[in-house]
Formats: sequence, C-alpha cells, structure tokens
Amino acid sequence: MSDVPTISGWERVALAVEQVRDRLRRAVAALEGANIPYAVIGGNAAAEWVGRIDQAAVRNTRDVDILLRRADFDAAKAAMESAGFVYRHAASIDMFLDGPDAKARDAVHIVFANENVRQDSILPAPDVTESEPGASFRVVSLEALVRMKLTANRRKDQVHLQDFLDVGLIDSTWPARFPTELAARLQHIIDTPDG
Repeated sequence: MSDVPTISGWERVALAVEQVRDRLRRAVAALEGANIPYAVIGGNAAAEWVGRIDQAAVRNTRDVDILLRRADFDAAKAAMESAGFVYRHAASIDMFLDGPDAKARDAVHIVFANENVRQDSILPAPDVTESEPGASFRVVSLEALVRMKLTANRRKDQVHLQDFLDVGLIDSTWPARFPTELAARLQHIIDTPDG
C-alpha cells in the first residue's frame, strides 16, 4: 500500500488553477518590485474583466501572459530570474519558466508592446500604458484586450469575446471601434453567439 495520498480530479484542477494564480502573483510582484511597467494580458486579463461583472462566468487559464516594452526586457529578466523564474526563448516566444525543471506550459509568456505578435498580425500589441489597476495587478484596458483578441482570432480568443458579450462588457456598438477586418470578426461573433 502506498503512502502517497491520492487526490481527486477536482483537487487536481483546483491545484492547477492555484499554481497559475501563484505564478501570476510572483511574476507581478517581481516586476512591480523592480518598477517595470507591465500589463497582464491573455486569459488572466479576460478573467479579471469578466470577474468584475460576474465571478461565476470566469474561465480558468493555464498560463500567464504579460505585456512588456522591449526596452525594459533586460531589467524584467533580472527581476524575474531573482524571483526564481528561468528565461527561455523557444519557437519565437520569450518566456520565463517556473523553475529549472518546468515545461513551457508552466511559464510566464512575454508579448512585446507596440510589436506584432505574429508577422501577419493586423495590428501590433498595445503599449503598457493602455492598462489600469486591477484587483491584484495591472491589467490591459478592455478595448486593448478586445483588439488583441480580435487580432489573434484563435478559438479561445473568440470564446473570451463571447464571454465579454454575455456579461455585457461589450455590445453591438463595439465593432465601430476597430479597423474593418477586426470589426467584421467581432460582428461575426455578435451575429453567431452559438459559434
């Protein structure tokens, strides 16, 4: 008989969610401690915005995405490494692994402000100034986050945009805020709420 306690599937899910939250807290503390401008983006930013309206509608995310200026990257690298993160550049992605034995999914992924995330991006990522204080960290503004989600246009981005519509963060007036192609993407999500 093993002395290793077994945990249920629900306990594993709760542990995974808490590990992501802890990673986010430590990364933000490192950046704030070094006075480095940043903004939380991606799934954690979506959760912050949705949670302001309806906590029950918040989706969990498995990674941490942070927006930084390239000019601040060396200082950010030093701050993150002093907090125990390990820098890695792989598959055109700059990331900080959560320890020397961590996998890429256990990392803080960096997106550079004012730069295209992919070569074919319609718009560059926003600047870190397009952010505001959240409950526990600086979060990218809602309009900048919607713009990023429309630019990336992956299924998970479309789902986050549908969540924003469902809780009333955005509405049918929002497509007018964006260039034609992004506006069309958002209008499609508005017009086809069931996918």
